[in-house]
Amino acid sequence: MPLAELREADAPPDIAALYDRLRAASGVPLVNLIHRHLATLDGVLPWLWQAIRPPLEDGSLAGARSRLAAAIPLPPLAPVPVEHGAAIAALVETYNRGNLTNLILLTAIRRALAGDPPHPAPPPPRLAAEAMLPKPPPLPRLDALPPATAALVTGLAARHGGGVVPSLYLHLAHWPGFLATLPVLAAPLLDPAAIQAARATTLRLAEAEADAIRPLLAIPGPLPDPRALAPIEAFSRATIPDMVPIGLGLRRLLASGAPPG
Repeated sequence: MPLAELREADAPPDIAALYDRLRAASGVPLVNLIHRHLATLDGVLPWLWQAIRPPLEDGSLAGARSRLAAAIPLPPLAPVPVEHGAAIAALVETYNRGNLTNLILLTAIRRALAGDPPHPAPPPPRLAAEAMLPKPPPLPRLDALPPATAALVTGLAARHGGGVVPSLYLHLAHWPGFLATLPVLAAPLLDPAAIQAARATTLRLAEAEADAIRPLLAIPGPLPDPRALAPIEAFSRATIPDMVPIGLGLRRLLASGAPPG
């Protein structure tokens, strides 16, 4: 069953305003699935925005994101020519920035709420605000896709062994030909055993970066709805750590069409 979400086009004014602030602070022109889901739980998205706003707005998160991306090991991947490669690369870059951002922030929130002892981690460099990335095409709905394309999306999601369909796969349905070739083009990234191994490494590295920004969080008391703990755990421990190395690997594959920065 698809995860409950409040899509950007359906958001009431108060949630739409928070979506605007998330986009502006991160430079990501879409609202990621975890935020669209947390928006369905009363009071959770305002609580989260207050908690994560300081490191997002002072450049610390951008520094941690850059450091994490550079540290994650990837298999050797060479650029390949792909039809619509520039457009696909731009979309992948949007998800890379969003996933790196949310992995660090949600991991920091999770560890802070649990009272986990922090790793010794140097503070991240503070980077200047990054320009907003190009707006991607609309996010399709899985149930509105042609059956063959929907099967490609769910087939990729099944490699992760969970019930969540990563939005990147769904968004790539705009280019079904690319989706169909992805298991071959990105075989070293998409093998289920490789996904699990990369998840563990990414999670370990992300915890260090998360602990580096934990002192900057402004957590405003307990979660308004304890049901939010489960998706925060799931996304920070599995869903996003799975997709970060895949997105960074796709950046390499699509390097000839990738935007600068």
